[in-house]
Amino acid sequence: MSERLFPLGRLAMTPGASEAMGIAGILPHQLLARHVSGDFGDLEADDIERNREAVTNGARIFSAYDLSSERVWVITEADRSVTTILLPSEY
Repeated sequence: MSERLFPLGRLAMTPGASEAMGIAGILPHQLLARHVSGDFGDLEADDIERNREAVTNGARIFSAYDLSSERVWVITEADRSVTTILLPSEY
């Protein structure tokens, strides 16, 4: 794994995200490794810049990854207490 830019805290995943990742053949640690190393996935440039700022200013960090069947979000809360993998419909 690349350098960790921030702590993930407790890890959580919704049932829908788990199912979508299984269908796509993706393991949770693969997305978490991308998220925590600054590869925020399929986001617009403005959202990526907000995430870069959030790493240093303590705001929420949000990634989105397009899998074969679904888009999956990874969200680390501002206080870094929890990171959740979920589908947008489960937000």
